[in-house]
Amino acid sequence: MIKSGWEKIGAFGSVFLRFGLGLSFLSAVADRLGWWGPFGQPRVAWGDFARFVAYTGKLNSFLPGTMILPLAIFVTCLEVALGLLLLAGWQTRIAALASAILLLAFGVAMSFALGVKAPLDFSVFSAVGGGLLLAACPSFPFSVDQLRRQR
Repeated sequence: MIKSGWEKIGAFGSVFLRFGLGLSFLSAVADRLGWWGPFGQPRVAWGDFARFVAYTGKLNSFLPGTMILPLAIFVTCLEVALGLLLLAGWQTRIAALASAILLLAFGVAMSFALGVKAPLDFSVFSAVGGGLLLAACPSFPFSVDQLRRQR
């Protein structure tokens, strides 16, 4: 079957979106583990896990303090898992939908804690839309899902 120009663009777009979302999750985790450098360096948001835990507490101040560290650990593990699943293209539809839900929760928490401008400045809601669009894609070129489908 020959693909039209728009189908080719859509296929390329889904690969680009998969990698964009996946690498963004992994980059955020690398930052909170200090792999991008210490806090205060250019383009370093947290620089260590303690700062990320404090930020998690700020965004989720409605939760009991005892839940903040477990939440920070859970979200970090979830971001690693989603990032790797998206990069590999394995269970892509589920990973994309889970990414959209996680990002929506993050964007809503940011909106309440910091104001709606914060998630808009970081394109959080755009990423939510990207995750939803990726979940709705008919196929996932250059992915484990595609290889499994071909068998």
